[in-house]
Formats: sequence, C-alpha cells, structure tokens
Amino acid sequence: MNTDRPLDAVRSIKVKLGLLVAVSIVAAILVSEIGDRAEVPVWLTVPVTVVAALGVTQWLARGMTSPLREMTAAASRMATGDYSQRVTATATDEVGTLSKAFNTMAADLADADRQRRQLVATVSHELRTPLTAQQALLENLVDGVVRPDDAVLRTALAQAERLGALVGDLLDLSRVDGGRVPLALARVDVRGLVDRAVAEAGVSRRGTVHVVDVPEELTVTADAARLHQVLANLLDNADRHSPAGGTVTVSAGREGGDRWWLLVADEGAGIPPEDAERVFDRFGSGDDAGGGTGIGLAIASWVCELHGGSIAALPTPPGERGARIRAVLPRTPQPPAHPSTPPTTEETVVPVPTPATAGPSPAAPQGGRAAPSGPPAYAPVPVGTPKPLLDSLFGDLWPETGVRPQVKLLLTCVGVGVLAAVLLPYRDMGLALFVVLVVGGAVLWRTTERRLTTWTLATSAVCVGLASLAVLRATDWLMVLAVMLGILLTTTALTDARGLLSMVAGAASWPLAALRGLPLLGRSIGATSRVSIVWPVVRTAAISLVALVVFGGLFASGDAIFGSWASALVPQFAWDSLTFRFFVGFVMGGALLAAAYVALNPPRVQRVVLPAGRPVTRPFEWVVPVGLVVALFVAFVVAQAAALFGGHDYVQRTTGLTYADYVHQGFGQLTFATVLTLLTIAIAARKAPRETARERLVVRAVLGALCALTLVVVGSALHRMDLYQQAYGFTVLRVLVDAFELWLGLLVVLVTVAGTRLRGWWLPRAALMSAAAFVLVGGIINPEAWVAQHNIDRYVATGKLDAAYLRTLGPDATPTVVAGLPRPLSACIVLPSTIEARAAREDVLSWNLGRSREVSWAPAPMTPTEAAACPALMAAAGRR
Repeated sequence: MNTDRPLDAVRSIKVKLGLLVAVSIVAAILVSEIGDRAEVPVWLTVPVTVVAALGVTQWLARGMTSPLREMTAAASRMATGDYSQRVTATATDEVGTLSKAFNTMAADLADADRQRRQLVATVSHELRTPLTAQQALLENLVDGVVRPDDAVLRTALAQAERLGALVGDLLDLSRVDGGRVPLALARVDVRGLVDRAVAEAGVSRRGTVHVVDVPEELTVTADAARLHQVLANLLDNADRHSPAGGTVTVSAGREGGDRWWLLVADEGAGIPPEDAERVFDRFGSGDDAGGGTGIGLAIASWVCELHGGSIAALPTPPGERGARIRAVLPRTPQPPAHPSTPPTTEETVVPVPTPATAGPSPAAPQGGRAAPSGPPAYAPVPVGTPKPLLDSLFGDLWPETGVRPQVKLLLTCVGVGVLAAVLLPYRDMGLALFVVLVVGGAVLWRTTERRLTTWTLATSAVCVGLASLAVLRATDWLMVLAVMLGILLTTTALTDARGLLSMVAGAASWPLAALRGLPLLGRSIGATSRVSIVWPVVRTAAISLVALVVFGGLFASGDAIFGSWASALVPQFAWDSLTFRFFVGFVMGGALLAAAYVALNPPRVQRVVLPAGRPVTRPFEWVVPVGLVVALFVAFVVAQAAALFGGHDYVQRTTGLTYADYVHQGFGQLTFATVLTLLTIAIAARKAPRETARERLVVRAVLGALCALTLVVVGSALHRMDLYQQAYGFTVLRVLVDAFELWLGLLVVLVTVAGTRLRGWWLPRAALMSAAAFVLVGGIINPEAWVAQHNIDRYVATGKLDAAYLRTLGPDATPTVVAGLPRPLSACIVLPSTIEARAAREDVLSWNLGRSREVSWAPAPMTPTEAAACPALMAAAGRR
C-alpha cells in the first residue's frame, strides 16, 4: 500500500468518501474510549480526539485531493505557456481517470505548441532564403551591377515560384486545420494525372529520373486537384531526398474490387522504422537536409483521409534502399459528412504584444539598407497561481510569507509537552505547574520578535506573577482565573493588539493557529527528514523498543527466573498512567506549538476594528438620551440618600422589606447597570460630534457627570454587599463579586480620565492589565484566608458562624481557622484526616506554600469524644 495515497486502489470516489468518514469516526471513538478508560478529563480528551480524527482524515484525503491540487498548479503553468507539468495518476477512481486524461491533454498541447514554434521557425527560414536572394538580385539590377537578361529573370522567377510554393503549402495547412473541405469528385485518368505531375516535377531539375508504371486503363473517381496535390508533395519529397541521378518510381494499380493504390519510391536514405508514422505529422520530417517545410506529407495524409483512404511508409525491402510511400484509396470514395481533422495548433495562450523598448535599430547589411525587423514579441497573459486553502481562508488578515521550517522550535515544543507529561499528572497544583508555565512562556518570549517592547516586558512580568500563584496558593479557581488572564496578556503581547476587537481576535488566534500553522508544521516535519541523525535515531529506538517488549515478554512469561529478573529491572508502568500522561503531553505541547506559531507569524489583528463612528449632525440627538440616563442616575442617588438618612424604619415602611433584603435585592441590578453605563458611554463617544470647542465641552460635561454618578452606583453596590455579608456571612463568591464591582469602578475612573483628554486608545490595554493586577493582588492577599478571618471576626462579634461553609474552604484558610477558633471547633472544621491525605500525595515537585502551611498548622487528631461532639458544636455555632 502506498502510504502517501492509501486509497488509490479503491475504484470509486464515493466509496473513498465513505471509507474516509468511517475511518475518521472509528479513530475518534477509539481515542475517546481510551481516554475514558484511563479516566482522562474531558477537557484533555476532546482536543486529542478531534486532532486524531482530523489527522486520519488528512492522511486519507491527501491522496484524494493531491491530483486536483497538481492539476490546478499545472493548469496555471499551462496558462503561461509551460506544458511540461504532469499529474501523478496512480489512482483508479474518477479522479485518477481525470488525471490520466489531463496528462494526455497536456502532452497534446505540448506537441501542438512544439509544432507552432517549428512552423514559425520553418516559415521564417524558408521565407528568408528566397527573399534575401531576390532582394540582392533586385539591388544589383537597380544599381546596374547586372543586366536584366533571361538568366537573371529566370533566377528571379525561380525564387518567386519558391515563395509561391511555400505560401501554397501554408494555405493547404490552413485548410487542414479548417477541416471541412468539400471534394470535387469526377472521373480521373490516373495515368494522365501521374504524367502531368511527373512533368511538373521535372521542371525542378534536381537531377533525378522519374519512372512511371501505371496502367493506361486505370480510371477512378476522385478530386483531381487534391490527387495532384498528393502526387506533387510525394514527388517533391522523393526528389529532395534522392541522390543526384537517382530514380524515383511512381506506380499504381487496382487492389480488390473497390480500391486502388499509388506508390512512390526513391533511392534516398530511406525512413527509419521508428519515424514511419511521425513523418506524416506536421513538421515531422526527421531529416532536414532536404530543405522541406515538413508539411508536404501531412497534407498528403489529409487528402487521403478526405477520400476515405490511408497512406503509410512501407518498410524498405532487404538489399534495397530508399523510401516507399504507398497510398490506398477507394475507387468511388464516399467522403464522410464531417471529415476528421488533424489536431489543430490553436493557441492556448492569449498573446499580448510586448511594448518595444527604445534602442538602436539593427545594423544595416552591406548596401546601406536596413535589415528587416523581426516579428513582434508576444508575452502570455499572466495567470495568478491559485492560493492554498488556508491562505484563501485567512486571506490578507493572516498571511504566511517567508516563514522557514522551524525544526528547533518544533522539537522544543515537543520537549515541553514531554516535560508536562512527566511533571503534571497525579500531582496537585504546585511547583511542577509553575515550572511548565514558566518554561512555556520563556519559549514564546524567545520566539516573538516583540520580546523587548515595553508592553511585552510588562505582560511577561505580570504573567510570571500569575504563574507564581501555582506555588503560593492552593486554590484551584484562583489558578484558573490566573491562567485565563495570562493567556489574554500573552496573545496581546504576541499580536501587538491594542483595541478591544483586536484583543479578541488575538485571543482567538491561539486556537485558530492549530489550523493556520498546519502548512508550517508539515514543512517542519518534512525538514526533520533532511537532518541525517533525527529519523535514524527515532527508527532505531522504536524498533529496539518493539523487539525488547516482544522478546522480553516471551522470555519473561516462559521462564520464571528470567521473569523475576525482568520484574526487578523493569519499572511497573500502568497503561492508564501512560495514556493519561500522553494526553497531557499532547495537549500541553500542542497548545504551546499553536502559541509559538502566533509568536512566529502573528496575525494582523490591528485591522480588526470597528468602522469609524459617524457623529450625529445635531447635538441633541445624543445629548437628550444620555441626559435622560443622567437624570435617572440622579434620581437613584436621591433614593440612596433617602434610604441612608431614613434608616431601617424608612426602608421597611416604604418597601415592606428588611434592610438586609433591600440591599441584597438590588446588587445584581446595580452591577448590570454599571456595565450598561460603560456601554452607553462608548456609544455616546462614537456619536457625539467633537469638531468645535463647545461640542467638546458638552461631551466632557455630560459624560463626566454620567461617570461621576456611576461611581456613586458602584459605591452603593459595594455598600449593599458589605451590609449583606455582615448579616449573612462572607463567602468567596461574594468577595469575587465585590472585586468585580470594584474593578468596574476602576474602569469608570479610567474612562473619566480618557474622556477628559478625549483620547482613549490606551483603555483596552489598561483594563486588561488592571484585571490581571486585581487577580494577582487578590491571590497575594489570600482570598480564602480573608473570607475565613472575616467570618471569624463576625463570630466573635455576633456569635454566628457558618461552620459548614468554612469546612469547604481549601488549605489556604487552614492556618486562619486554626488560629482564630477554639480548638474543639477548629478541629471539627479542619479535619486532620483530610490534611494527612493531601500530605501523603506531596513531593518536591508538587510543593505549594498553602498546603505546606496547612500541614504545619494541622490540629492534633481528635479523640473519639471530640469527634462525637462535632455535630453539636457546629450546629450550635450556626444557631447563635
């Protein structure tokens, strides 16, 4: 089986497509099942399954589509006049048949092009010789060098006849190409026709002797002029190739009841057997010594076909020499309604005259007259080479030009994937994850050309800080936020994204690079085959491993002593572990490889922008809607002041709600109102005219007032959440919501600054960096410990404690809980058995500061009496 084209043996394109779909589905199911049995998480199984299915599809489809790609490229080359390209036609299906037909067409076009070029060369040569002689003769006559006697005039006549004969041949050739030529059929005396043709041939005085052997009574029905044309061409060909004094024999006779034959034989060099068919092609004469144009025999063949006959070059009998050309024709021809035509030399390239360049004219020959200029030069119309599929898909937004194969980068990413497969599985978040993230980030930083820009250096520093949370904190959700923000920072640095949409496009370029980078990946893998040591080492290692496993397994199972040695020497690998590690390494290495492609060939995300805003013509068109929003904000601020100064009684009397329910009810709406306000400001900034100083003042005043009132809304939302937490307790989710609202308030401040200057190009990057800073600072503050401490403070102040919630907090909160609560209650919340189970999984590579401090603060194991009292203690803490 051809590994490059595995489906070539299948004879139907429909069956191939069915096999492709079936095998791809089987591959996807198989990989998914392997991952499921090895308990690989879905977020690792899905990308590997997709890649496996696409890989199998690509492998099978490559042989199906490669002939089409080759035909497209060859057709583009043909449009420029290059007919040398051929398509690999190894398939047996419809595409394979098309490929073979394409190759045949290309060969025919190449032959037609060759004939066209030979026609130009032959006609130029044949016309130049008599024209030069005639020109010289006429110049001599004009200059008085010779006198116009009979000999001189005969010479001029001979040259004119030569030109006439050549023009006649060209005219006949055009008729051959035209195809549809009617025959003027009449009774023809063959002997008389031959005698006249021989008499005309004798005028050429080539020194040959003509012998005629034709019966007197031979009469046929034919086109006399066309038959004379055949005889003239055959005799001319025989005379030119015969030696001086040679004999040319013309004979004819009946063949059967309805056919007759005509034979012309000479004593020349003869026709080689391999050229017996080619001599009847246009310009197919193998020997140019006779000075022919190469179209006489082609015309003779065409006339014979018009009559329903044939012509052929017969083998020379043993002991004789010379050519023998024999035509067999019907005595009463019935010409076909649509005569067959030889292949035409129709142009396949549209000629475009090449402009003449200024320069000196050709040197004049002796005599003072300028030499005739050559024919005008023609150039083929340029035809654009079709773009590859991915280039057409991504267009000018993400071109790939001048990117060389990246073997070192490929091997580096594979190495990082192997490192991740070794370090990450079966370990809690800690030092190993930090090492993998930093190494991957270093690869990207080294790959990008923007590594020394201010933004790249700043984002790199923040990304290292975010990655360090894997070592500092043992909170999974915090690390997820850190990784997501790190990805956004990385893509903006690699693509130099500045606007909001360009940042979104930059983030999308990371997964899309898995598709866009496939051509470079293929070239890089192909380049590894040119490194003499890589694939030999890989093949040797693979073959050695297979031999070791097969023979070692046989010997170990067949001999107890050998089996004990093997058990002692060979480590115990679990297939589930190997599978899980493979999935981790594949995903991590593939993700790094995709990001490395973005670093190496970043998309032009700067082009992904909103169209320029069109300001309104009348200021009230934007001032009135925004002014109404401002009025609503003012009313809301007044309501908040009334609630603040009126106190709980006013709220309950007015709304029927307790103050805690009142503040909890509106927090979500206020947060959404803050987001909606930022969107309103963005729309107003695009629509508000800013041509005059007055218009700019209005923009600053209206939007500035809206921003100031929005800050009041943000403060109100934060105050409401604080009161709610004081009443019902603190949780991580509520703290995250507080942080999000606080970040929105910071965005409002940044928007206010941008509005003051009426320039906000820096806002998207500032917003992203501030979000990353919030997560980094929040991670350093230790949010779970903060929540635990505030719940403990609330317990001290009110005696109320949600002990069940504190038990859900992670290792980061353990020291705070143990230090802040009484020993019986803290031992019920922080279970020593859970801490011991986590500590048993720890090693150097999974070290984490949060879990390390948890172990050092772990309470002593509870006695049975203390354990039995835990439910009552926790219930009592919740009821107070």
